[in-house]
Amino acid sequence: MSENNHNIPRYLQIHNQLRQEIEEGKWRIGDKLPSERDLAIHFDVSRMTLRQAVQTLADEGVLERKIGSGTYVAAKKVQETLTGTTSFSEIVRAQGKEPSAKAVSFFVTQPSASEMEKLNLHPTDKILKVERIRYANDVPICFEVMSIPYELVKEFSKAEIIKSFYETMQIKGNYRIGYSEQNITATLARERTADFLDTKKGEAMLKLIQVTYLEDGRPFEMVRSYYVADRFEFVLERR
Repeated sequence: MSENNHNIPRYLQIHNQLRQEIEEGKWRIGDKLPSERDLAIHFDVSRMTLRQAVQTLADEGVLERKIGSGTYVAAKKVQETLTGTTSFSEIVRAQGKEPSAKAVSFFVTQPSASEMEKLNLHPTDKILKVERIRYANDVPICFEVMSIPYELVKEFSKAEIIKSFYETMQIKGNYRIGYSEQNITATLARERTADFLDTKKGEAMLKLIQVTYLEDGRPFEMVRSYYVADRFEFVLERR
């Protein structure tokens, strides 16, 4: 698998630049960003592309969009930690269905500050960024955005990662998966996500942000997942 930064979607390039500027202190918590129109002109893109970048940052909790007011740098939210590790493929098979996945984007890039923190990386490290749609019996269930330390997966093929990442880690990589930290919130489907999941814009969604660790304590995956609420439910177990 080789690096290919040229394939990074334009909205993600803008996302990365805005996030870097926020992390470097150009905008601080509570600051209001310029309007979408002004930012679109600045980056020389359509407002739709700019809105996609801003919404992705909002989904990550970096920005907060206030109706009728504008977009602001968000404060960190209070979180409750839930433990337990789930494999989408295992869950789907346990229900007698066949799991599958399709890649939307797949590229190597530099980690953001939050990815460095969550995945214990250095600024010189690389991450593999993967967007994929997960299916059960060919019905779209979930849209995922995965961030993985590139050093851990550079010997794996794209197909091995897309089809079932956990199985590849355990069988081919001989890694032992330990536990995960999860945050689950309610959200609404954006246009792009709705298109991927064959649902309507504004439809109820469940958003899961998960960091998963190996048994030796190393974090190996940070993933943001968007589930169609009427096609999937979580059963969480406290320990």
